[in-house]
Formats: sequence, C-alpha cells, structure tokens
Amino acid sequence: MKYRMKRLSAALLALLPALGASAQPTAPDIQVREPGFKVFQFPRNQIPRIDGDFTDWEIVPDSYAVTIDDMWDDTGKHTDTDRSTLDVKVKVGWVDGLNRLYFLYEAFDDFWDFDQLSLHNDTYEIVVDGDLSGGPHTDEFRLNPEVKSRIDAFFEFQNQHAQNYHIMTPPTEGKSWTMVWGPQQWLKYLPYANYAYDYNFTHGQSGKMRMEFYVTPFDYASPEGPAKSVESRLYENKKIGLSWAVIDYDGKKQNNGFWNLSKHHQMYGNASMQRLFTLMPMEPQLRKTVECEWTFTVVPGTRTVCFRDQSHGPISSWHWDFGDGTQSDEQNPVHTYARDYAHYVVTLTVDGPKGSSRCCKLWEVCVRDIGHPLGTPYD
Repeated sequence: MKYRMKRLSAALLALLPALGASAQPTAPDIQVREPGFKVFQFPRNQIPRIDGDFTDWEIVPDSYAVTIDDMWDDTGKHTDTDRSTLDVKVKVGWVDGLNRLYFLYEAFDDFWDFDQLSLHNDTYEIVVDGDLSGGPHTDEFRLNPEVKSRIDAFFEFQNQHAQNYHIMTPPTEGKSWTMVWGPQQWLKYLPYANYAYDYNFTHGQSGKMRMEFYVTPFDYASPEGPAKSVESRLYENKKIGLSWAVIDYDGKKQNNGFWNLSKHHQMYGNASMQRLFTLMPMEPQLRKTVECEWTFTVVPGTRTVCFRDQSHGPISSWHWDFGDGTQSDEQNPVHTYARDYAHYVVTLTVDGPKGSSRCCKLWEVCVRDIGHPLGTPYD
C-alpha cells in the first residue's frame, strides 16, 4: 500500500506543470538539498558534432566539469585519489529543443583493459533519470520477486523509467560501444544515441582517451520500441537524476576500483540513488543581450489563446500584435479571437534599456471554437 501511494503521489505531481505549477516529482532518497551539478546549454548554432573533434566543447567553462575529486572508490581499494593511475573529467551539455544529453568524457589510465569480447572492459557506466521518478529500474531490484520473476522483470520493467548505459572505454574491435541494461537496445543507435572516440594506445598501455557521445533520456522506454515510448522533455532549469561510475580493470579478473559519483553503490539499479543535475540557462556571453521569444496555449474547445513571454534580457515593455487587428501591451496576455482561423501571424516586440527584439510566428496560432453557434467557417 505504501508503494502504491508513493507512485500515485508521483503521478499527481507529474500533472502539476500542466496545471501551471512549477514543481516536479522528486525521488525520495535523492539529495535534493545539495548544490548538485550543472549541465551546460549549447547554443542551437553550436550543437556538438559527434565526430571525435572536441573543439565544440571549448566553449564549456571548467566550472561545469565533474572530476575524479567528486567521486569515490566504493570498493574500498582506494581511499585517496592517485591521478597517476586514474584521472577522470566529465562535462555534460544540452540543447534547448532537443531531448538529448551530450557528454565529453576524458580519462587517463595507467592500464587500459579492453581486449575481450565481454563485459570485462574498462567502463564508463551512466544512469539517467530524466523525470526524477526514482525507484528501482533493473531486474535485480524488482520490488516483489514472488510476483515478478527476474526474467519477467527484464522484459517488463528493466530500464523503462531510468536508463543504464554500460559504455566500453574503448571497445575492442568489433564490439558494441555500450551495453544497454534491458531489452530496449534501440536506445544505443541513431537517432537516440551517437558516439566517437579519440585515443592512441593499445590494450595494456597507458594513455589518455577522449570520448563524446549523446543519449536520449526517456520517461518511459518501451521494450516494444520508440513508437510506444515517451522521451524526457528537457527544458531550462529542469532538474534530472544523473550519475556515473568508472569501473577500472588493470589486466586482472577483478576490477581495481569502482569509482562512483553517487553516494550509493547500487546507483546502477535504483534511480533514487542518482545525483542532482540542473539544465542551466545559456551563459550570458553566448546569448544576445535582448532576445525575444514566446509560446502559447490554446484553451481546448475555444478561440482563447494564452500567450507567454519567454524573452531574455532586461525588458521594460512588450507589444503584441495578434494578427487580427488587435494588440496588447501586457507581458502575458490572454486573447480571444472572434473567428475560426488558421493563418494568424502573431508578433511580439520587446524593448529595454539595452535594445529591442522582435519574434514573429507565421500561421502557428490556429483557433477553432468547436460547436460554437457563432463560429465563422474558415475561408
């Protein structure tokens, strides 16, 4: 009963954004009061190209880097960081309008282990919980073994609300770049993921490896494929659950450390054990001083439209032209159109002490008051 109530509460909280609230569900055990980590917002004209050329990442400040100093070896084999044996640096990015998380993974290892066609491989393991739903997401941690067997949990439960990627660093020739924990193997292929490596060493040697990749987080990743799945919607200031571990092999059967960003070893199978990451606004130097943007919502079954200003910069005045001969100087007006129409051209102009900007959208605002006795047929 407690579990059922917990899931019901999470479902109700998930409806709050649609009702105009800003709250979002949070996993019960996640460290929501910690400062957390930052996810860099790339401009839309500077989206990282996954090609092994890492100059795209030069615009990301080091303040976004997560290093081995933020991690710990939860096997107890290492109590201190020794960068002469392993050093790790990670930056994470996102792009407004794309539901993708971009990663730059840089690592030095004194012994790179990748000569087998098996899970025995130096590994960068990440877990993404795009909606902070929390809870178990692998067959090992199914809640009631008497109700759901492990094989049933693999096909009906694993990796559905949070995803685990077991990334080979690097893979030996011919081996897949990642193991996805679950039946949703489509998650690791285009257009939902892509990757590129850069390294100059062979198995057993030391050296530095760089890797860039992206994954697409899903609120629900269906075993039946992407058509029946729901992507996690990424937007500015959203908080997500994210964590990773570096599994370091040095030519032996057992690993030489499980370096974990999470505070819990079982982060790989329980999304409540991830760390908090925030999708940050764009850095000021990458954005126009004043930039106009707006969104809208049509009230279902009416011609009433709620307009919302989404502009950036110091703004002191707003002027809307609704495309039907009427205007408004409110920041977030609500306007009711007099007739059904699909060809409205709506423009917002904003002004402030540092300049002005205009955003005009063509034929995006379409209204139809279904069943209204005074409705005028569209012509």
